Amino acid sequence: MDRVLCVDDDPNVLSAFQRLLRNQFDVEAVLGPVQGLSALNQSSPFAVVVADMRMPVMDGIQFLSQVKRKCPDTVRIMLTGCADLHSAIDAINQGSIFRFLTKPCPPETFLKTLESGVRQFRLVTAERDLLEKTLQGSVNVLTDILALSEPESFGRAQKLRDRMREIGHAMSVESTWDLELAAMLCQIGQVTVPGDVLARGRDGQDLLDAESELLTRVPEVSQRLLSQIPRLESVGRIVYYQAKRFDGGGFPADVVSGDKIPLGSRILKTLIDLARLEAEGISTELCLEQMVNTPGCYDPQVLEVAMRLFCPRAVQHGEAVKRKKAIPFSELRPGDVLAEDVQTRENILIVSAGYKISPMLLERLRNFARLSGVREPIFIETNVVT
Repeated sequence: MDRVLCVDDDPNVLSAFQRLLRNQFDVEAVLGPVQGLSALNQSSPFAVVVADMRMPVMDGIQFLSQVKRKCPDTVRIMLTGCADLHSAIDAINQGSIFRFLTKPCPPETFLKTLESGVRQFRLVTAERDLLEKTLQGSVNVLTDILALSEPESFGRAQKLRDRMREIGHAMSVESTWDLELAAMLCQIGQVTVPGDVLARGRDGQDLLDAESELLTRVPEVSQRLLSQIPRLESVGRIVYYQAKRFDGGGFPADVVSGDKIPLGSRILKTLIDLARLEAEGISTELCLEQMVNTPGCYDPQVLEVAMRLFCPRAVQHGEAVKRKKAIPFSELRPGDVLAEDVQTRENILIVSAGYKISPMLLERLRNFARLSGVREPIFIETNVVT
């Protein structure tokens, strides 16, 4: 059943709500706005919130305005015995009210309004879910293609995304969707940079000023490419500030610094630099210690969370520890995570370590195996319980 929250300061009204609605909705009736806000913190969202206009502590307009901030998808309905035009206008402007009903409200009208509210909630959430799943699926296909065409640049995107999600959850970010997309697409601007410039830049070789400028402006190019995709504005902003130092230095050269830098950008910079140091063969713990000793570069809070999540620690009994397992190529399956790079027999990199095998990627590897051979065994990650 769809969940409906009824908020009023009259217990008799709440009892009437429960009797009327209990066969059609999962109803929670609470006394007053303070308890109403507390009920919103539950894990399962309410489809509709019905609030009385006149309540102590805060009125219905103030309450539904907070509902809008906390749960923007929840449909908000105002019920009042004071049907003055000024109250109605305030309610609509401040609380984005779906319907404004007056007391006494006929049961049939009340039920039809709630049913309309539930349909609106389903429409909004279904549209968002479709958008997220469609975009995420498209990004997964795109990054698979990029990882195969340029494994050095895009081969570790999945690991970056997974770490982004972990830190986001640890920092109580409500939705990590835009963070994860930013992690997957942060280097997309590299497709505009000549391959030899990318290779020499990765190897630390000397570059011409114009070539260095190309690499420096990859975040800007990435943001420009993403800006052409509707509803990815927040993702583009995260990507644009991915190289920005916490003290305001670095690209772009503007006055944005500290907490004014998007949180996703601060996390992304930390994780990109961590991955770069790890690629040099340094342990995660030493990498993070080195980063902590680089004042002004990283958000201290993000570093603290990364240390807690990723540093090796004493493993307690019963915990799962990641180990690598050697398997023949024929046993590689979708969902396996590569513990080491996959190369051809001529030592050409095909896919980087950390990549999760998708059906498309597995098909590509099988084609390599048939045509030029794949170096075996393949090393994949596996969990060992101690």
